[in-house]
Amino acid sequence: MSKKLKSDLLLILTAFIWGSSFIAQSKGADLLGPFTFNAIRYFLAVISLAPVAWFLNKKNGGNNFGHTDEEKRESKKALFIGGLILGLILFIATSLQQYGMAFTTAAKGGFITTLYVILVPFLGLFVKKRVSLLTWFCAVLAVVGLYLLSIQPGTFTLTKGDTLVLLCAVFFSIHILFIDYFSPKTDGVALSCMQFLVVGIISTVAMLLFETFTWGDVYLAIPSLLYTGIGSSSIGYTLQILAQKDADPTVTSLILSLESVFAAVSGALLLGEILNMREIIGCVVMFVAIVLAQLPDKKALEQK
Repeated sequence: MSKKLKSDLLLILTAFIWGSSFIAQSKGADLLGPFTFNAIRYFLAVISLAPVAWFLNKKNGGNNFGHTDEEKRESKKALFIGGLILGLILFIATSLQQYGMAFTTAAKGGFITTLYVILVPFLGLFVKKRVSLLTWFCAVLAVVGLYLLSIQPGTFTLTKGDTLVLLCAVFFSIHILFIDYFSPKTDGVALSCMQFLVVGIISTVAMLLFETFTWGDVYLAIPSLLYTGIGSSSIGYTLQILAQKDADPTVTSLILSLESVFAAVSGALLLGEILNMREIIGCVVMFVAIVLAQLPDKKALEQK
């Protein structure tokens, strides 16, 4: 299996995990404030992922950070700096999303969040990331599919919640670009664990300053916390980091945008929600965009 195919499959699995976790996240938001929910969620991710990072490093003879002393120093430096930066960005993105969702609909929130599909190639221009015309076309096509899937005619107006979620999409786009930068420089599982630790610490401070909670509500939210903490966070974000070592950030954003499709399918299967023809067409358009994005561009063919 080629590295490109492997990374694509890992990203599709990530999108599936994120899409299917939307129900759990929504139910958890009904019981706990965004900072409280994220603090517990990401500490659960650290607890579940740290033993895996330790085991993989031991299994590899302690070489997950390189073979020479210089390689290990550079890798651990990238781990520390990358973990801090990624954790801070992820904290801002998830907090904006969780707070904004209280003031908008799930459909609009999902659509606006996944606008990172067009924001990533745009922001990538500032760091000299070349994007082919085909990829730009696919990004726009995916946005059209997202609109058909998420937004019904005559229902889209920009509210306070929508603005917050739009800011969240910007930070998710930045997060993808920074993962593209740091993931090849250090151990992916350890980097994922480090960013979760940072998010958990900052969320805990924010929770103590701005929110109150009861242990009864935490108990009721345990299923949602476990699914989002271990599934969406520990497994999902780690798969994203591992996959992006061999993936273009714009193509990454295109594949991850499938989380909206998987969220709709999960709603249909688990909640009995029925997709209408407009929404089905939206799903098909998005899948077409993803398939087209996998086609090699002319320059890639000429280099072979």
